Amino acid sequence: MSMTKNLPLGDEELARFEARRDVQAELVQAGREMKAGLGRVVYSPLIAAREKTGLTAEQFAGLLGMHADELEQLEQSRHPLGGAVRTLVAVALSHPDALVAAAKEAQAA
Repeated sequence: MSMTKNLPLGDEELARFEARRDVQAELVQAGREMKAGLGRVVYSPLIAAREKTGLTAEQFAGLLGMHADELEQLEQSRHPLGGAVRTLVAVALSHPDALVAAAKEAQAA
């Protein structure tokens, strides 16, 4: 069964969708796809930005004025990023070298 569906679903629609699902078959199919190398990893934009800069989680968290634990929670969140974080992510994705240089300057000051 295809999982493709326009979201969000209403309560009744969701209940009908869930009642028709064969979760075991979905898991078996997912396992086959992973074994065949067809799986894909989806990163949050925050993880992609941090990795593109090459900064450690601690260094990147420092740019945001938070602890690495807080950064990890943000990275795993499905909620949209707020103002300053969203701006930092945009800079990191498009100009990672500029962000790294700014981080070094901030540490030196």
